[in-house]
Amino acid sequence: MNALTSFGLLAVTAMVVTYALESRSRWFTLAFAAACGLGSIYGFLQGAWPFGVVEAIWAAVAVYRWHRHRPSR
Repeated sequence: MNALTSFGLLAVTAMVVTYALESRSRWFTLAFAAACGLGSIYGFLQGAWPFGVVEAIWAAVAVYRWHRHRPSR
């Protein structure tokens, strides 16, 4: 397993874990967005640009969801 494959495995694992924990805290939604960003970087580095684009969109959606669910003051 090379470094790029390890990076991809880490990114996708982080995505799955943070997605599963989103209901516990809105901060897991932000962590999911960051993991999607890592997944996007992996996709572009690997040469699978459609995967990179889709993951970037997921990251933007997750940031929007995190921002929308901020606590009321």
